[in-house]
Amino acid sequence: MHSPQFNADVIIAGCGPTGAMLAAELRLHDVRVLVLEKETEPASFVRIVGLHIRSLELMAMRGLLERLLEHGRRRPAGGFFAAIDKPVPEGLDSAHAYLLGIPQPVVDRLLEEHAVALGAQVRRGRAVTGISQDDDGVTVELAGGERLRSRYLVGCDGGRSTVRKLLGVGFPGEPSRNETLMGEMEAGAPQEEIAAKVAEIQKTDKVFSLRPFAGGAYRVVVPVPGVGDRAESPTLDDFKQGLRAIAGTDFGVHSPRWLSRFGDATRLADRYRVGRVLLAGDAAHIHPPAGGQGLNLGVQDAFNLGWKLAAQVRGWAPGTLLDTYHDERHPVAADVLDNTRAQTELHSTEPGPRALRRLLTELMDFNEVNRHLIEKITAIDIRYDFGEGPDLLGRRMRDLDLKRGRLYDLLHRGRGLLLDRTERLTTAGWTDRVDHLADPTAALDAPCVLLRPDGHVAWIGDDQQDLEAHLSRWFGAPAA
Repeated sequence: MHSPQFNADVIIAGCGPTGAMLAAELRLHDVRVLVLEKETEPASFVRIVGLHIRSLELMAMRGLLERLLEHGRRRPAGGFFAAIDKPVPEGLDSAHAYLLGIPQPVVDRLLEEHAVALGAQVRRGRAVTGISQDDDGVTVELAGGERLRSRYLVGCDGGRSTVRKLLGVGFPGEPSRNETLMGEMEAGAPQEEIAAKVAEIQKTDKVFSLRPFAGGAYRVVVPVPGVGDRAESPTLDDFKQGLRAIAGTDFGVHSPRWLSRFGDATRLADRYRVGRVLLAGDAAHIHPPAGGQGLNLGVQDAFNLGWKLAAQVRGWAPGTLLDTYHDERHPVAADVLDNTRAQTELHSTEPGPRALRRLLTELMDFNEVNRHLIEKITAIDIRYDFGEGPDLLGRRMRDLDLKRGRLYDLLHRGRGLLLDRTERLTTAGWTDRVDHLADPTAALDAPCVLLRPDGHVAWIGDDQQDLEAHLSRWFGAPAA
């Protein structure tokens, strides 16, 4: 399998959360992985991100959650949609129904360490400048002229993805119309004065914030009209002008620790796969940060793709398995783009959107509406189309108490799992890919379920012949 003509089975461009998570998922199946990161050092500024319920579940499935919890702060799983302040809805069906606020550099580091511990190679300061593919593999050219060969290439290289551009994949959508400045700096004005002014402004402007942060600094988020050069970091003067325009004062901000900007562009790649080259994370989709979904969406892409690409490399993938990556994840991203478009409109200070916001605020007093929107943002409402069947088919399986412990603890190796309450089915022929747990005590409204490595329910039933048809559909032909 490991031909000497290949430097790796899979090359991943980009070592952000998506690339690192994908590398780890591939290594669970003994796929040789090389991650190329154009930056020589990890990002130094500390942006706090939120890991939503589904991402926390996935981390629990791979034994990573406890490590992340040590570095983050739990927050209630409510009030995400357009920052409309509502309590946590009743009935969120998860053992991890909270938000974890955590510095992105910590997420990046822990996921990279996880991938490296599993055997992935990471090479920094390596920018991809050219790609070509043939029937056998992909040739990747780096700045400086080095050429590498792999069976597959995955572009996890961000919104301005070089891999996507070299592939010629369309990236339709809307360009940025406005941008938001974000940074960390000190302020000369008294804290009480700042707090009072911010509270007044936030009655109408839900994006603006100026809140105390570690070490006496403030985290500043200020929307500004127009669009600057995304490749250039904003200056302290840019922040002062933006603050004066909104608040009438710049609060005496000084001594910035880091400064950045982000736009409200919304784009979705036409295709997630062209032959042996695939896209994941921001390389495949970009959107405004409303609801804090971006990092989560990318990590969830990696979970969906990892085991399928590994199956392709290992030689047991059914013929259409790799195509299901686009089929399943493209609609999910389209839905995220739509909900961020809606939230962005609800952030507007214009009379029409403000009236709509007041109406939606009333509607969210109904628990069903509130829960629907929170489940959408936290990605626990996703149901992949696996054909006709019970509502649970295609959905993620919640963590369960089983006689051998927690369900998610049994998924650390990234394999499929048959959870069998009848105690009479078998996965013989697929035991190299699928585990079998006979447990008549499982709190499950079904006789048996077949779980994919990403925790989604691929089959429900109690018939051995039907089970084997679905094992073949998802896990290939049985071993001889």
